[in-house]
Amino acid sequence: MTRPRTQITSLLSFLTGGVLLAACAAPQPEEAASPVGVEHVTNWRMIDLSHAYGGNTLYWPTDTKGFALETLAEGMTEAGYFYAAKEFATAEHGGTHLDAPVHFAEGGDDVASIALDRLILPGIVVDVSEAAAADPDYLVTADDVLAWEDRHGPVPAGVAVLIRTGWAARWPDALAYLGDDTPGDASNLHFPGVGEDAARLLIEERAIGLLGIDTASIDYGQSTDFIVHQIGGAAGIPNLENVGDLSEVPETGFLLVALPMKIEGGTGAPVRIVALVPR
Repeated sequence: MTRPRTQITSLLSFLTGGVLLAACAAPQPEEAASPVGVEHVTNWRMIDLSHAYGGNTLYWPTDTKGFALETLAEGMTEAGYFYAAKEFATAEHGGTHLDAPVHFAEGGDDVASIALDRLILPGIVVDVSEAAAADPDYLVTADDVLAWEDRHGPVPAGVAVLIRTGWAARWPDALAYLGDDTPGDASNLHFPGVGEDAARLLIEERAIGLLGIDTASIDYGQSTDFIVHQIGGAAGIPNLENVGDLSEVPETGFLLVALPMKIEGGTGAPVRIVALVPR
């Protein structure tokens, strides 16, 4: 879905006085096009919000294969130069990854079909880390969202909403992060997630563009119906799961870039997430 130009402009203006709008707006026909160089982002902080893939990467407990990286070649060639190549294997829904709408919505967009304006967009952070620290089964409530709005105003349509629970600090300890480290068993997981009332407020009423969280799922560990996945999938909303440390990302005023591997037919994919924060 392509958003109207006026909506895109309003989203960009949401970022600290329209700084991004000035840098990214297309030149008018009467203006000479000027190249965009590194000077436009030199004063922006770039915060990596992805866990690296490797031998310690966490997956849903029923996926027991994990991440595999095999060396195909490494060393000096007969021609006298160094050459290295490897192959990797991973499930879609492990590590820092994106859920496509089709993950829980028949006929929804696959990974390769998600529009770029669902993947590069202004972002906000809703911080529930204090409540989550007291209750590993904590569910983000509509009141948590409304409390954010009391501080910053209504959640703008089309933004990415990232939920900070503080769980990223537990990565990659499976027991601490998932609440249970029994291989192949997902019946006794304990970690925070988004409650149905908060999901409906954000997705159905505020019309956000993307939802992410620093735990293994946007639905909490004890979920059996994955209702937040269902709500988001039906609305065409991608999810980000196992997001990295959000402690340095402000509650508002940043640009989120979350570009997954472009897998045709994919229900999910590894993703590199970056928050761009004007200094």
